Amino acid sequence: MKILVLNSGSSSIKYKLFNKETLNELHSGIKEEVKDHKEGIEKILTKLKEKNLIDDPKEIFCVGHRVVHGGDFFTKATLVDEDVIKKIEILCELAPLHNPANLEGIKAISVTLGDIPQVIVCDTAFHQTIPNYASFYPLPYEYYEKYHIRKYGFHGTSHQYIAQAAAKELGKELEECNLITLHLGNGSSACAIKDGKSIDTSMGFTPLEGLMMGTRCGDIDGSLVYYLEEKLDCSREEIYNILNKESGFKGLCGTNDLREVIKLIDQCDTHAKLALDMFIYRVKKYIGSYLMILGKVDAIVLTGGIGENSQLVRHAIYESTDKFDLVHITINTDEEKSIAMQSRELLD
Repeated sequence: MKILVLNSGSSSIKYKLFNKETLNELHSGIKEEVKDHKEGIEKILTKLKEKNLIDDPKEIFCVGHRVVHGGDFFTKATLVDEDVIKKIEILCELAPLHNPANLEGIKAISVTLGDIPQVIVCDTAFHQTIPNYASFYPLPYEYYEKYHIRKYGFHGTSHQYIAQAAAKELGKELEECNLITLHLGNGSSACAIKDGKSIDTSMGFTPLEGLMMGTRCGDIDGSLVYYLEEKLDCSREEIYNILNKESGFKGLCGTNDLREVIKLIDQCDTHAKLALDMFIYRVKKYIGSYLMILGKVDAIVLTGGIGENSQLVRHAIYESTDKFDLVHITINTDEEKSIAMQSRELLD
């Protein structure tokens, strides 16, 4: 039996096929320029048949879906039914760029494969254990009641996966571990994990809050939004685009690829040097704050394109934490495998 995991975007579908028993990856790919998700799913299934990975759709034990925003509804892997679909639709308001496409993938599977079990795993689910004093914003309380404004956090599937892997490496149960996990890539986030549970994370109501990223600004003074609107004489949509797609590394030195940033630094580009210094400084700030709230920390765990591959960034982080006598662990994240694992556990 096989488990198919989908990450359905607005114009692409990433997918991985796993052996149900071993969770070994059998195939992965991406279908791009997707205009109709049903058609995209059909082409993916055709490709899997051409590669002799499945002869009959009945070989697929279940389909696991990444859903970006689970709001207050979803705290763990959940079997899809009509109620789940309605809740994902409600949450489209909180993640208008992601949840609608995630939902299209679910509906396309229903049409293509009929009543095959489908499971959703939400990016926000792992962070549902964050206490209110850490997740609420100091805004009028009625805004939470009316508009559900609070910190939700993202990258939860990645943080959960690398925390579990780190616990194994430490020879401990996850519930016995206090960890600081860092997902560093084009999108970056930090997470404080106490007794195996997320108690704080850097991303907030949206993925914009927190660390500086490839194209996102991370933490800034909220009043800057209104100041920029006035100075640039532009719309809220344009400001949104600047903060999410034109800031971070890209805004500071023209590229969101750290490899290119380092090349620029080697050429004595002062903007690139500033960008890297800012990125590392902000990561250290979050580590410092999480050390305070956790007290005892078993390890700092890094993943993501930068976390896994940049010795320069890892060394800067390790160097600053040497005095705390922490274990440093680097793990290749596999969010799709985590979704497959959680889907299997739910249905077995």
